[in-house]
Amino acid sequence: MGGKIPYRKGVFINCPFDNQYSSLFDALVFAIHDCGFIARCALEFDDGAQVRADTLITLIRECRYGIHDVSRTELDPTNQLPRFNMPLELGLFLGARHFGNRGQREKVCLVLDRER
Repeated sequence: MGGKIPYRKGVFINCPFDNQYSSLFDALVFAIHDCGFIARCALEFDDGAQVRADTLITLIRECRYGIHDVSRTELDPTNQLPRFNMPLELGLFLGARHFGNRGQREKVCLVLDRER
């Protein structure tokens, strides 16, 4: 994205990036922008040389808000392992909120799951 995005406008989206989720992702991005905020996610970066963890840390640092959909952490049918990346990203966001400076401690997140 071009230009610096104000911290109070950034919303970090942590969700699946597959075809099954694409309509929900589009709705999230639309709602965020319609409310005057700016959606941010790992899809902004396409530099294969950039370490994924560094990308996530940068995005989380730059966003006051986060929407974390952890509803799809079920076991993968092929390797029988859950999707660990979405809970990890939620943990990074919460860690920044807990251990960060005053601005980071203002973080607010919405966690979406299958059950309350």
